[in-house]
Amino acid sequence: MKTIAAFFDIDGTLYREGLITEMFKKLIRYDIVEPKRWHEEVKPKFIKWDNRIGEYDDYLLEMAEIYINAIQGVDSAIIQFIAKQVVEQKGGRVYTFTRDRISWHKQQNHKVITISGSPIELVKEMSARYDMDDYRGSIYICNNQKYTGEVIPMWDSRSKKKAVDELAKKYNIDLESSYAYGDTAGDLSMLESVGNPYCINPTRELIDLVMNNESLKQRIKIIVERKDMIYYLDSNYFKNKK
Repeated sequence: MKTIAAFFDIDGTLYREGLITEMFKKLIRYDIVEPKRWHEEVKPKFIKWDNRIGEYDDYLLEMAEIYINAIQGVDSAIIQFIAKQVVEQKGGRVYTFTRDRISWHKQQNHKVITISGSPIELVKEMSARYDMDDYRGSIYICNNQKYTGEVIPMWDSRSKKKAVDELAKKYNIDLESSYAYGDTAGDLSMLESVGNPYCINPTRELIDLVMNNESLKQRIKIIVERKDMIYYLDSNYFKNKK
């Protein structure tokens, strides 16, 4: 028999913001990164997005670029230690809907897998915290235990599609019966790959892509969680807005 799986993005889908931001703050606290880099490079991008005059994807991609430069030459054991601290302290700050869906999938004996653009060290810790069966994340390459400044990304749609295909082969997954949960354009291929796709607090860019995909828009479920309320949105609303 084939396996049913549930693929989860982390940032913005499970975790309520971007874990890499918390990682960056810890790097400052441990004097690995100068505080001015946060104030001059990261904070302006965050404020722009927070004030809804910038794109969430742009903010996260900028954070990833700054992070690459920040950890170059840093010992990998330090980053692993900080990642563990971040998840211990912040890993519970998740969306209720997504957390409950993870529990539901486990009750159904589905494979629960995270595919995230966050650094693999963070993804590993979140995967362990929520007892997931497997995980994929962005790999920041090391040489002699030091980060080189090179990265194998997992934040783009093409990389996530490749990961889904590899995992489907590894676990003999029936993708048509499986589930995926994402919030940005980088999750599009993951959503397209399964029979039961969910947009969780989606960006406008992702909704536009979904609405222009005849097959996907027929089966997509759109969830918005605000405060202590969960809203199930009819995709016809977005179709009528086009």
